[in-house]
Amino acid sequence: MQTFHVNAQTGLSSIHVGESLKNLEAYLPSTRTIIVTDENIKRLYKHDFPDVPIISIGTGEGIKTLATVEKILQDLLKYDCDRSSFIVGIGGGIVTDITGFAASIFLRGVNFGFVSTSLLSQVDASVGGKNGVNLTSYKNMIGVFNQPEFVICDIELLNTLPKTEISNGLAEIVKHALICDSNMLTFLERNKQKALDLDTKTIFKLVADSVKIKSQVVQQDEKEAGERRKLNFGHTIGHAIEKIERAGHGRAVSMGMMAAALFSQQQKMITANDVNRIKNLLHDLHLPTDLSYAAQDIISGAKKDKKKQGQNLFYVFLEQIGKARVEKISFERMDAFIRQTFTM
Repeated sequence: MQTFHVNAQTGLSSIHVGESLKNLEAYLPSTRTIIVTDENIKRLYKHDFPDVPIISIGTGEGIKTLATVEKILQDLLKYDCDRSSFIVGIGGGIVTDITGFAASIFLRGVNFGFVSTSLLSQVDASVGGKNGVNLTSYKNMIGVFNQPEFVICDIELLNTLPKTEISNGLAEIVKHALICDSNMLTFLERNKQKALDLDTKTIFKLVADSVKIKSQVVQQDEKEAGERRKLNFGHTIGHAIEKIERAGHGRAVSMGMMAAALFSQQQKMITANDVNRIKNLLHDLHLPTDLSYAAQDIISGAKKDKKKQGQNLFYVFLEQIGKARVEKISFERMDAFIRQTFTM
């Protein structure tokens, strides 16, 4: 097991990579604890849960709403929770995002932790203190920054994931390598089949390296005023694609990274060989790189990006493999790139 820490304004968070769900009880306080999970995780792993009340929610991006949060809050009242209570979200990124948000607003905030069950959640959603829900079809428009007391990343739980969910998680691992660590990218290129096959040593290293990168970035910039913006590489256009297709966050980010790489090449930051290297790796990880969408649809979705400021937004470019650069650009400049790049 490896443990990483985020000591932020909103609290100290410890991320335990390689810890087991079976040991969850050791991390819980003596006060009333409630588990929030989804129906699939409850069915697969309830036998490993501590003996505490369970709030079960549905599955899929469609439940990431204020209505689901209200249901959780009503159930917390039903279980006589108070400010000393503790809430644990056990699940993927949707569960952890919703749980963290509900815990942060219940009685103006109670303590919470996560057991992360998907690769995407372990390397991204559960780490860093972003908690929230969608507003209509726009991602994470309502939320807070608040750190979980702990995150357990149980590698064994990944074995019940569908293959598409493994690829979704690997997209965020590629992102971390591209923006921070060229050696990590080389390792992933050399071990891509082992990663897809969930080889224990390989996936442990990739999760740990990703958590290390993200925890260090969040430590410097918890509320995304500067350095943390680099973690949004591929996400501006990726979120627009996700709104159109709902193909899964990692798959959308894969296409967003492809677009961002082309934009970086256009700005003479990286080379055509770099772009092809990224494209080949994403393809080999069973991730899409095709940009066959209507330019106007992408432009429309990107204008709802949370990183916009008036007529500008912060866009993440690749200065080189392993190094990102954030620039404030106009929507006009980004729109021109989208019209040149998207083929429909």
